[in-house]
Amino acid sequence: MERKIGTVSRGIRCPIIRQGDDLAKIVVDSVMDAAKAEGFELRDRDVIAVTESVVARAQGNYASVEAIAQDVREKLGGETVGVVFPILSRNRFAICLRGIAMGAKKVVLMLSYPSDEVGNELVSLDQLDQAGINPYSDVLTLEKYRELFGENKHPFTGVDYVAYYEELIKESGAEVEVLFANDCRSILPYTKKVINCDIHTRVRTKRLLREAGAEVVAGLDDILNQPVNGSGCNEKYGLLGSNKSTEDTIKLFPRECTDLVLDIQKAVLDRSGKHVEVMVYGDGAFKDPVGKIWELADPCVSPASTPGLDGTPNEVKLKYLADNDFKDLSGEALKEAIAGRIRDKKDNLVGDMASQGTTPRRLTDLIGSLCDLTSGSGDKGTPVVLIQGYFDNYVS
Repeated sequence: MERKIGTVSRGIRCPIIRQGDDLAKIVVDSVMDAAKAEGFELRDRDVIAVTESVVARAQGNYASVEAIAQDVREKLGGETVGVVFPILSRNRFAICLRGIAMGAKKVVLMLSYPSDEVGNELVSLDQLDQAGINPYSDVLTLEKYRELFGENKHPFTGVDYVAYYEELIKESGAEVEVLFANDCRSILPYTKKVINCDIHTRVRTKRLLREAGAEVVAGLDDILNQPVNGSGCNEKYGLLGSNKSTEDTIKLFPRECTDLVLDIQKAVLDRSGKHVEVMVYGDGAFKDPVGKIWELADPCVSPASTPGLDGTPNEVKLKYLADNDFKDLSGEALKEAIAGRIRDKKDNLVGDMASQGTTPRRLTDLIGSLCDLTSGSGDKGTPVVLIQGYFDNYVS
């Protein structure tokens, strides 16, 4: 019988995960229990996705603000430190900033404008136009910013992040000076020791700063990339991808977790006979058209996945075929013609007009976005997502 449902995404409820838990067993048990309770069966090429948060929690990958401060002192000297291009987030960056400020005598905080890297606005483009400000070249002091734009609270959180970060640095025992600029090199007249906090543009920022004469350049990925006094760490990403845990601790992005996804894949095969794909996911990679926020504060969508999730989709566009190649057909004849085209499609459709308009993104990024929207970031209690039918097509 022809299947009538395509892709299905299910949030899977799990126990609360604690440090040291056997996460692979918990994930597999939870998926199998859900299948039995809800009356569905696993199929080959189903995708089981686990949120990075519970992976890091099971690993015990936590660190204190004191550990951040010590690493900053050791790597940047403990005097005046430039902090360039942080995102505006109480959850993602504020506690990192506290640790940085505790490891310096003065922080020169340079914010990008009109928004941060992921779209949180300090001012609008219309406000810049009205003030005659060119964000590509103009460097603003805090006094000039306030004179031109006053107080600007985030539309969703109600926080004035400029004031919030300024006060946080002072409370952490450091002096503070605030600048607004979009050229990372604008920090160098103030200090030659810089922490660049941008996520996806960090490699270029480091290069520009070093070429312009910075003495020490460290990205967030260079802070806590090794343990400090037994703390957690992330060898590849450092503080990138971290979240607030308590007022004094952060949960870091999970460390190497390839073994986890392979263990889950093997356990499901052993128990059900089905070959599933498995991935760890963090933020999705989508943009809110109203708030203008790009939902990717993590350094990547998926830090680990099974080999079957490598690559990009290889799909043809049904509406293109219907409107072009088979425009004179309808009904069953149209259905059979399109089905035949799908069965006979090449393994690589790059350059084929029939694939135009299909989403040119990696599978893990697409599936991770679906998982992030399914699990949410609040109290749903579904840190595992089961996706079925993702690799189906019109003829499945």
